[in-house]
Amino acid sequence: MAGILAWFWNERFWLPHNVTWADLKNTEEANFPQAEDLYLAFPLAFCIFMVRLLFESKGPAQEDASQGQEHAYQHEWVGVVLVQFFLKPGAKPCAIALNIQASGPQVAQPNAILEKVFTAITKTPWLWNTRHCWYNYPYQPLTTDLHYYYILELSFYWSLMFSQFTDIKRKDFGIMFLHHLVSIFLITFSYVNNMARIGTLVLCLHDSADALLEAAKMANYAKFQKMCDILFVMFAMVFITTRLGIFPLWVLNSTLFESWEIVGPYPSWWVFNLLLLLIQGLNCFWSYLIVKIACKAISRGKVSKDDRSDIESSSDEEGSEETPRKKPHTATTTNGTSGTNGYLLTGPCSVDD
Repeated sequence: MAGILAWFWNERFWLPHNVTWADLKNTEEANFPQAEDLYLAFPLAFCIFMVRLLFESKGPAQEDASQGQEHAYQHEWVGVVLVQFFLKPGAKPCAIALNIQASGPQVAQPNAILEKVFTAITKTPWLWNTRHCWYNYPYQPLTTDLHYYYILELSFYWSLMFSQFTDIKRKDFGIMFLHHLVSIFLITFSYVNNMARIGTLVLCLHDSADALLEAAKMANYAKFQKMCDILFVMFAMVFITTRLGIFPLWVLNSTLFESWEIVGPYPSWWVFNLLLLLIQGLNCFWSYLIVKIACKAISRGKVSKDDRSDIESSSDEEGSEETPRKKPHTATTTNGTSGTNGYLLTGPCSVDD
């Protein structure tokens, strides 16, 4: 076992030339990422998964996939949550659903960790000049806020790995599994070999459009079509700009060329960049689907149903082709970021093809 661990943690694979693990041990002056820190993500991921199960059991009823019937209770519940969400900025949907904010304050406290992370990032030189991500690498101290940000992100993606096998299976199950797996590898790789600076930029860039997507989905479920259309257009613009524009021109340029010039390549550097290029390929695929939905929205006057079936079974698809549905189809996506990485809308206001 000791020989296997020594082979796996070979310094010549993980670290640049002439750098050892002993050089990255924590000291009184500075803290560095330690591989054992990532163990904390597993119990936290399990907690996130259990909270989701609790929330879903208290929230919208799951669709009966075998009968294809809609649940009126689902629409009523989501509508109440959405009204509370938009009319009372301080009220959180999860808290309302679980009846834990009935007598609470109307001004909610912001998420302290994420607020501190984004505030800290905006004050760092490596946000505005990515070459600072590689100066003095890998001897870059890890701050507390970035440490917890990494643990939360890794926990979130591990929870998606768990929940994906309990959610309704769709035709893009394999793509979603690949995305979650690549994301976990990227977070782990960048943390272990102390690429936390560029890794944080990747995470923040990919998280930037999610809030707009979730708001658009809530508007879609509550039949606020105009609001849904506006939010979806905003989401599409932010998604395509960040993932097809800023990410390759800003982040990939830094990981491929600036790091080569300043640090030089080494084995884990190749793996890290290969995973980033794979993520970019998935970004292109999802952007194509988003543009396809946007074009349908322009032609039909509203955001339409996504092109995926709710059930992976081909027999279900054939049956649906033989018997056209007369009702708009409602799908409750519970895949973390919902569906194809959360980038497609479904709901009671959708229009079937």
